[in-house]
Amino acid sequence: MPETKLKKLPIAKLRTALRTWYQESGRDLPWRQTQDPYAIWVSEIMLQQTQVKTVIPYYQRWLAQFPTIASLAAAPQQDVLKVWQGLGYYARARNLHRAAQQVVADWDGTFPEQFDQVMSLPGIGRTTAGGILSAAFNQPTPILDGNVKRILVRLLAIQQPPKKVLADLWEASTALLDPEYPREFNQAFMDLGATLCTPKQPQCDRCPWRSDCQAYRHQLQTTLPMTEQKAPVPHKQIGVAVIWNDQNQILIDKRPQKGLLGGLWEFPGGKVEPQESVEDCIRREIKEELGIEIGVDDHLITVNHAYTHFKVTLMVHHCHHIQGEPQAIECDEIRWVTLAELDEYPFPKANQEIIAALRASKQPAPKG
Repeated sequence: MPETKLKKLPIAKLRTALRTWYQESGRDLPWRQTQDPYAIWVSEIMLQQTQVKTVIPYYQRWLAQFPTIASLAAAPQQDVLKVWQGLGYYARARNLHRAAQQVVADWDGTFPEQFDQVMSLPGIGRTTAGGILSAAFNQPTPILDGNVKRILVRLLAIQQPPKKVLADLWEASTALLDPEYPREFNQAFMDLGATLCTPKQPQCDRCPWRSDCQAYRHQLQTTLPMTEQKAPVPHKQIGVAVIWNDQNQILIDKRPQKGLLGGLWEFPGGKVEPQESVEDCIRREIKEELGIEIGVDDHLITVNHAYTHFKVTLMVHHCHHIQGEPQAIECDEIRWVTLAELDEYPFPKANQEIIAALRASKQPAPKG
């Protein structure tokens, strides 16, 4: 980005126009009714890659369950993941939990006010730290979330994908930030992108920055930001086992801490190899993962689910335990539970469909 583009901006005018617009049109959100850094921190983490309307009920339930940093730090991870269940990107919940424990250990449960200290917490990057410190302490710390990137790219008519000009965008966000009203400015910045300067069909006629927006001036607002060509999304076929024992219990396992769904419980299974049947896949995976032999019975449900970078199709079968003592070979823990007890455990969203199908199924548990 040529330096002259930034120097030509009427920064004082832009700050005033944005603040005036925000005071009239800003969103009334629950985390804006507090300056408690913990509550603001929770909202910032939940809002990563998740829409406001989805976050609000989770935010309210979370603070009812864990009203303080100390209460979150003291909670078992399973309780934390259960409250988060359905919000996705579960590493966010695990990081919140670990970070709360760090705040208790290092700062006696008081959220730090220094940028470097905030950045040292698990799951907090530069934008999240800036959002927390500006909203909770009115510190002039810039942000650069997806909304802000889009606004800046259009304001300056940057004809490169945002990923390739991050340093320039941080420079622009820092230069524009109102040092007198940083809390309001950053909140207004995010609201402008969320409500007017949207990815598709931006409402330029209502934008307080329209007269200085280079994309609007050159009629580029619907073509910017530029996007990079994405690789095809992988699609994995997964065989899944609902394994019953003679006591009418089901075998579930807890995923290792690392990875997309770390710490959550699931019905065991794995990827179907080329030229392998689903039934053979399930038998092989259960032998490799749990060290037991099972019989594969009727098909229960097929679940299609999309994650950010891949899709899965879960082909789920009732199964019965034949022999062997289950071992946690490729998982953290295993348990035999009743159908009623499944509600006590945090499961990924796709597995919730399996539980619903089990409850709707009229057939008895297979006996082999």
